[in-house]
Amino acid sequence: MRRVIHALDRISAALVRTMEGSEALVRAVVEAAANHLSAEWVAFAIVDGELPDAAPRHLVRGPDGAEWPDLATVPVRIRDHVRHVHLGDADDDTDHQHAAEVTRRHLHVPVRLDGKVVGGFIAWTPEDREIDATDQSVLRILAGQTAAALQNCALHEHSARLYARATSQADDLKARNDQLLATQAELGAARQREVLDEERHRIARELHDSVTQYALSAGMHIELVRSEIDDERLRGQLDTAKDLTRRAVEQLRSAIYALNERDGCADEDLPSMLRRLSGVHMPDELRVEVRIGGKPVALPADCEQSLFRIAGEALFNTAVHADASKAVVRLAYTCGQVRLTISDDGRGSPDAVRRSLRVSVATPSGEHRGLVNMQTRARELGGSLTFRRARLGGLQVQVDVPVPCAPDRSTP
Repeated sequence: MRRVIHALDRISAALVRTMEGSEALVRAVVEAAANHLSAEWVAFAIVDGELPDAAPRHLVRGPDGAEWPDLATVPVRIRDHVRHVHLGDADDDTDHQHAAEVTRRHLHVPVRLDGKVVGGFIAWTPEDREIDATDQSVLRILAGQTAAALQNCALHEHSARLYARATSQADDLKARNDQLLATQAELGAARQREVLDEERHRIARELHDSVTQYALSAGMHIELVRSEIDDERLRGQLDTAKDLTRRAVEQLRSAIYALNERDGCADEDLPSMLRRLSGVHMPDELRVEVRIGGKPVALPADCEQSLFRIAGEALFNTAVHADASKAVVRLAYTCGQVRLTISDDGRGSPDAVRRSLRVSVATPSGEHRGLVNMQTRARELGGSLTFRRARLGGLQVQVDVPVPCAPDRSTP
């Protein structure tokens, strides 16, 4: 009785390996059979075509407790028994439906599932170990439980595959949904840009076709009147009026350019865009320099476009409001940050600009929207916008934007 209890304990310990898969289970039940019988040889095999998910299809344990994976190297009688089980040729007559094939030192127990033989255990014991009826009962219990356990293994592994496939499909669906949402956001942003571009172009056409023409006509009339007047005092005043109309036309052209300018060329980097911006539609008396510091790195397109727009707005304000003769645009690249500054020698006051920005943010109106747009663009990039006195004597606009450090290409 004690031997049976110990055997059943070993069987239970073997069967709990079900969750580890069929390979671990087969090894455990073969070891349990070998330990119970003190067997020299134990073989387990599965009938070809049965339990297709179970592996290994056979396992042979030798006298030294080691596995013999190559059937060609095991004794002929053991190899023949394993092959007969694979082929389903083991005896299955009425006498063997309920009893194992027994000699004093050899035992063959079929493994049945739903009344059908799906495999078998074969064991050979040493000369001093005879097989009795208790051993037959223990091996029949082990065989029956092994069949059910292998089926449970197959179901568990199938469930795990289904779960993994469902998880993969869910992840794929989420990724596709995220892509769809991103595409929708891009389409929405593109539509907004399109509407904004159309409105900017409409305003630019209105300025060009009406206001600019009126200013040019006023200049022509001033020149016509000036040519017919001999009074030097009046001629001086008309010269001033003509100069003012010329300035107005230049500023209108600068505004029209800014409104018509799209988001730069796709093949241009930020330094190139800034150089192009500084050389077009600026008043003749405003000299603009662009200086680049550090090693330029490629920035995200939205970051470059926002910095480009901020620079354009700052230069426009300098040209229109600052009465400046010189402006310097600096772009400095450092690890973790890009700094853009626009400095001039005009009459702008940092305190007055900050005050105008606070008022515009607190009470939105049409005034100073350019300052608000600059601040909004800087914040959208995770950066900051500040105003201070420039070394040139005028106003300095500074934008600091955090960016990832470029990888060190020199490190192997």
